[in-house]
Amino acid sequence: MSDPIADRLALAQRLATEAGRLALRFFHDRDELEIETKGNPQNIVSRADRAVEALIRRGIGAAFPEDAILGEEDGRSEGKSGVTWVIDPIDGTSPFLAGLPHWCVALALVEGTTTVAGVIEVPVAEEQFTARRGKGAWLDGAPMRVRPGARLDNSLTAIGASHRTDPEHAAQVIGDLMRAGGLFYRNGSGALMLASVAAGRLGGYYEPHMHPWDCLAGMLMVAEAGGRCTTLPGPLQAGGLVMATAPGLWDDLARIAGV
Repeated sequence: MSDPIADRLALAQRLATEAGRLALRFFHDRDELEIETKGNPQNIVSRADRAVEALIRRGIGAAFPEDAILGEEDGRSEGKSGVTWVIDPIDGTSPFLAGLPHWCVALALVEGTTTVAGVIEVPVAEEQFTARRGKGAWLDGAPMRVRPGARLDNSLTAIGASHRTDPEHAAQVIGDLMRAGGLFYRNGSGALMLASVAAGRLGGYYEPHMHPWDCLAGMLMVAEAGGRCTTLPGPLQAGGLVMATAPGLWDDLARIAGV
């Protein structure tokens, strides 16, 4: 018997791989890209973002034309199936355009209001993170687990920020984290940092506000890898506060961040 979510996850993996290859070609020719801003000089988009999202949308439309799509660049298209694909074609556009390797393609599948599967493709590192609700999380097919025994004082804690972040709050969180014996980390891609928590590379992640395309896939990975996560409030497009950690960090980071 066909498994509709498994079929979509398999497609998401293929599309993420194809999208990653296209994005990597743009990455190697990034000096030729025209850059636009979206209301703030730090909120930028390039032709690469738009082309990668278009590739993913075409693939979804050909295989599952009744599914809805919510993409960072081209917004929402309605569907009838009850399944929504949430797309970030290039999460980490700033590092991408700066020639840094910390960017990825992120796809999440949402059934109703529940994230049921996710894929994060990291083209420069040639890695693919995947997760399915109730089934587990994997890095290139090998099971992922959050870091065992991780605490605030023995692991890296990632702190996300954007033009929407209050600078004073971010400074307070980083300062209190360091005063508690922790070290903070940031690479410019929230999706990739969340996947790194799931893989046990980071102990935790906190950001005051994330869009759903930035975080849904990674949050599911952390949960399926044995970690703890906040829950985004509705509606889907609104996003919200995100915290995701190995169990041993949760209480300390929640206290520091005021969660």
